[in-house]
Amino acid sequence: MTPEQAARHLRRANEVARRAMSLGRHPFGAILVAPDGETVLAEQGNVDTVNHAESVLARTAVQNYSADYLWQCTLVTTVEPCAMCAGTQYWAHIGRLVYGMTESRLLELTGNHGENPTMDLPCREVFARGQKAIEVTGPVAEVEEDIATLHRGFWK
Repeated sequence: MTPEQAARHLRRANEVARRAMSLGRHPFGAILVAPDGETVLAEQGNVDTVNHAESVLARTAVQNYSADYLWQCTLVTTVEPCAMCAGTQYWAHIGRLVYGMTESRLLELTGNHGENPTMDLPCREVFARGQKAIEVTGPVAEVEEDIATLHRGFWK
């Protein structure tokens, strides 16, 4: 995926997050991109505190695509996946990840918020403990502030 494609897909994921927020949910959004780097196969907003956008998307993807196909796909998400979501992506066999903003930056914006007790465990560390080499790109500076703005307005 080119940097231009990554930024474009992250903007779309942020619109998914905005839609989730308009439904009263936390502002996280994720999309699954096909191996061509262009085709969006699925999109998912946050559902609740245990059904994060990334994990719901990964579970749905496993039901619809083969592991070999998913290994060539990219999960694009607004914020670095938490340990649960990184683990779900790993088990779903989705081979690439692009995220816009780090989980540590999210913690700066949310503080010790009861609805988002952010863990200090970068997704790269979760993936490093596994046996699959998941390719990770992020944060993406070009869209980070747009994503942060959505969260800044939500968590107050």
